[in-house]
Parts: sequence; structure tokens; C-alpha cells
Amino acid sequence: MSSEGYPRRTRHLPHSPLFADPVHYMDHNKRAKLSYEKAKAIGLSYDMTIDDLLSLSPKFWQLHNDPAVLLDGGAITLLTIQYNLCAGTIARYAKRRPELLPLVEDLLRYRKHGQYMMTELGHGLDIGNIETTATMLPSGDFVLNSPTPSAAKFMPPTVPAGLPCVAVVFAKLIVNGEDRGHRPFVVPLNDGKQMCTGVQSKLLPYRGGPHPLTHSLTTFRNVRLPRAALLGTLEKPADLHANLMDIIHRITIGTIALGCLALPFMQCYTTIGTMYSLRRRIGGPGRQTPILTFRTQQAPILTAAANAYVMQALQRWAIEKFCDTRLDGRVRHGIAAIFKGVMVQHSQQAALGVSERCGAQGLFAHNQMTCLHNEMRGIAIAEGDVLGLAIRLVNELLIGRYAMPPPADPNSLLARHEAGLFADLHAIIKDVPHHRSAEVNRLILPHCQPMMEAIGHRMAYDAAVAQGVRPALVDLYVASVVRLDPAWYAEHAGLGRAAQQALETRAMDAVLPMLGELVKEMDVFAYVTAPIVEDARWGAFVDSLKTFEGNARLDDVFAPPRGTLGVQPEMVRSHL
Repeated sequence: MSSEGYPRRTRHLPHSPLFADPVHYMDHNKRAKLSYEKAKAIGLSYDMTIDDLLSLSPKFWQLHNDPAVLLDGGAITLLTIQYNLCAGTIARYAKRRPELLPLVEDLLRYRKHGQYMMTELGHGLDIGNIETTATMLPSGDFVLNSPTPSAAKFMPPTVPAGLPCVAVVFAKLIVNGEDRGHRPFVVPLNDGKQMCTGVQSKLLPYRGGPHPLTHSLTTFRNVRLPRAALLGTLEKPADLHANLMDIIHRITIGTIALGCLALPFMQCYTTIGTMYSLRRRIGGPGRQTPILTFRTQQAPILTAAANAYVMQALQRWAIEKFCDTRLDGRVRHGIAAIFKGVMVQHSQQAALGVSERCGAQGLFAHNQMTCLHNEMRGIAIAEGDVLGLAIRLVNELLIGRYAMPPPADPNSLLARHEAGLFADLHAIIKDVPHHRSAEVNRLILPHCQPMMEAIGHRMAYDAAVAQGVRPALVDLYVASVVRLDPAWYAEHAGLGRAAQQALETRAMDAVLPMLGELVKEMDVFAYVTAPIVEDARWGAFVDSLKTFEGNARLDDVFAPPRGTLGVQPEMVRSHL
């Protein structure tokens, strides 16, 4: 079943006052602070330990599959920053520095807030050139500075939010005037009420669409740090780039962890789309028909359902491979990138496809879908921008630095598509002088993301077949992937337009009778707050809306004309 292996540790939360009280009329500042409380409630439901963080236990992955994300995406954002990035980074060093254990425990028990500050305003994905410096003083302490406006840390939510807040801050370590590469430092940011001395946080305007968070621009001015703030050694590493990749290893974990969140998103879209389409009817009394009767309504919902089941199979396979330390680390990173890429792709397809079939109702945040779509836009960028991941991965595959696990069935339709795209790009790159040449920029880079997604589609197919996903769902998944590149399949697989349409039609015909069962197995209804799914919910929602009534009268609307209307005939004619 779709929810099998993912216990609902937060099932008690949706109907609690913290989560059940409506927020749509609430001030954004209050909503942002409320997300911290929700993050705490979700986190404490898991009773996470330092061993869970370091071993990437099943509980760690269950957290990132929890449908509680459907209730408040901002809360999950705060929680995964605090647990995976901040506490996870410190926990790694706590194995050798037991004095750090109480801090990790404070973060896991939500006695402190935790942030993770790497990206800078002027550098984005170019993390190798971040400017923040931590200069060692003769006393052994450090002084932390943002030397230019472009060095401001962008965009962790660092304004005070009620609890003391610490951050893992990445900076260039300067010792005796020598740049010794990047290091993480534990830096106190605020005491929950005001910022610490030398730390400045500028609150950014709220993002449009998702649950509001207090994203900020944060700078440091002569912030004094003790020697213990440094995580790592003072020695200059032999390979600065390898050192940087090592100290940000929790980002790679976040790549696959954030990709997991797309699964409850797709399950939510399927559930809302199905229930709304059964509730919404057309026709007069006695002969009303649910709009789910129509194939145009069925198509995006059935596709979202099939994608959700196939993506869950891919998720299980990807997590198993990612946690296998016997594999080349670059391959594990590649699997994480591919997984995130296809999860984001299919989640966003479902968001638009299903919400559009809900008409004007699909435009409103209280029906969840537009809000989740915007949350996923942020997830696509966080912990590894999908396009950036694709460019790095595909170029390294093309020049032969390593290879992804091969297909279980090289003759499958999706494996042939993957191989065909790769062969086309490889034919280009083998004739260019360098993999960073202008030709690669023009001819390879624009195709890296579709190439990475094609690898992911094949991996998903293999995983679904191996794990026994219903054949009808697998067939519909294949048909939906074919639609993403119909020209290739017509040119190279002998599937013309009519054949592609027939492939999809047969698959949808087979999946439609099982739709109700699929939605039930997804088991996310408790987390669906959209009022459009049930008449009773809709009635309660309407009753909760702000209502405006009165006794005003506009007596002049239908009053007889008083003389001329004040408009000359010539003026009227001039506008005709």
C-alpha cells in the first residue's frame, strides 16, 4: 500500500487547536511565528535522537515523508533545517567533541532554534567563493565578519522567534593572514527576543504563495567567537574543494530528504482532485453527473496517482542506495540529485494539472494546491537547485568520471530513451576541446535537466517493476513519461502520435476502476484541509468566513433622469 512503512506519528496533530484553527485571515507575522510552534510539535512527535541523525534511521526518512507538510510547509522547512542541517552537522563533530552533545540535544528537544547559513546574496550556488570570514586572533578566538554587502547570508529565517537561536555558519578560515578554506562555526544569533551583538538580521518581504517564513538577510560585524565555535581543524586541507564538499555533506542528505516531501504532495493532489471531482456535478435535478465522468477530468488525477505509486518505489530504492556506504560517494550524490529532480518534476505536474481541473476553486490557498505548488518551488532550489545538480551530474557522466547504476531492462522503453539522449550528448562532448567550452555551454547545458530526468524515469520504472507496483500504474507512468518527449519516441521507438495516445488511453482505462482504492491506501485524508472535498466541510468553511451585511440604500441608482445627462450628442458620436 502507498502508506505502508510510513507510520503516521503526527496523526494526532491535524485536529489539535495548533493546527486546526484557520490561518487564512491571520496576519503574516503571526502565521510565521506560529510555524515555529508547529515545527516543534511535529519534531517532538518523532522523539529524534542523535543516532537517528547520524545513521539516517527509518525514523529520519519517515519525518521527511510525513503528511504534516500538507498542513504547514513553513513548519517542515524550519524543522528540516533544524534537524538535518544544523543539528546533523554539529552531531557529526560531537562524536569527537562530547561537549557539543548538550547543544544537539537542545536542538532536538526544541529548547533552541537552529539555522544553517551557507549561501550568500552575491554568490548563490557559487559556494566556493563565499566571502564571510572567520579570522583567528592571537588569543585563539575568532572574529566573524561579512566584508561586503554581497556576503550577507541569504535567506535563513534568523529574526528572533521566542527561543534562543544558534546557527551553523560557513566562513573562510583566516589564520595568520592565510586563507585555509571554508569551515563551519557554531554562532549564537539571538536570545529569542533580540539579536546578539554584531549580528544584524533584515527581514525580507514574505514570499508570495507558500506559508510565510521570516526569511532574512543576515550579516556579521566583528562577532567574537570562542575557539570552541570552530567545527573542524585549523590545518589547511590538501584539497580545498574536497574539504568544502565534505563539510556540507548534510546538504546532499537534504537533497534526497527534501525530494521525499513530494510524495505526500502528490498523494494530496490525487485525494483532493478525486474527491472534488466526485462531489462536483453537472446537469439538472435527477440527472446530475459527477465531473469525474469525463476523461479530461480523470487524466491529471489518474496520472498523479500513478506517479505517486511509482515515485514511492523509486524513493525506497533511492534511499537504500544512498545509505549504502559501499557505493562511490559520487554515485550516491548522483542518485540523490536524480531522485529529487524527478520528484519535483512529477509533483509540479500534478499540482498544475489537478488544480486547473478544480477551476477557480483551485486558485485559492485554502484549497492547499496553489500553496503546495509554491512550497515545491522553494524545495526545488533548497539543498541543491535541480538545474545546478543536473548540470554537474550530466557533465560528469559524459566525461566518464563515474556511472549511474545500469538499467535492469536495457530494452525497456524508458531505458532506450535514456540511452538515446545520452548518446546524442556524448557525440557532442567527445568532439569539443574541454567540458567547460563554449560548445558545451550552448549544446549540452540546455539538455542536462531533461537528461537527468530521463535517467530518473528509467530508475523509477525499474524500481516499480521490481517492487511489484500494480502493472496498470506502471503502464500509465510510462505513457505519461512518453508525453514529455513525444518526438523522440516517434522518431526512435516507432511510436507515432496515434500509438502514444492509445498507450495512454489503455492505461487510464485500467487505472480508473481502482482510483478509490488507491486514494484510500494513500492515507492522507486526515491531513487534507481543502474544504472543496466534502459538502459538510464546505458548509463549515462558508460559515467561518467573514460576513458583511448592513442596511445601506442607494436611492439614486434607479432614479428618473433629471434633465439632460450632461453628455453632448457630438461627444457620444466621437466615441463610437
